[in-house]
Amino acid sequence: MSNSPFLAIDHVQLAMPAGGEDTARRFFVDLCGMIEVPKPAELAKRGGCWFRSGIVEMHLGVEQDFRPARKAHPALVCTNYVALIAKLKAAKVSVKEDFKIPAIRRSHILDPFGNRIELIANPA
Repeated sequence: MSNSPFLAIDHVQLAMPAGGEDTARRFFVDLCGMIEVPKPAELAKRGGCWFRSGIVEMHLGVEQDFRPARKAHPALVCTNYVALIAKLKAAKVSVKEDFKIPAIRRSHILDPFGNRIELIANPA
């Protein structure tokens, strides 16, 4: 085994309540600019939806006793952080900038179900 057993994160899964697929699409596709990826037929029976942007995949799965993730969160590096933040603010999404890590521009948002997502400006 190598010193680095993992190569990448394949996807991140967030929970959502039953019936939230259209709300998820409006947020992740229309606002965030991701594309929807078809779920395999066997998994599609469970509800939920999957989204992709480049190599980043976000899976939203239905959780019957849904509670949003307020602390645990994915952190997404943005190609155009400023434009995305402006688009989210224009759509009335609460954006909370965080300056606790020097030299990293980042914000926290909540998806429409209350799950926390961190957005990070591309340092390049």
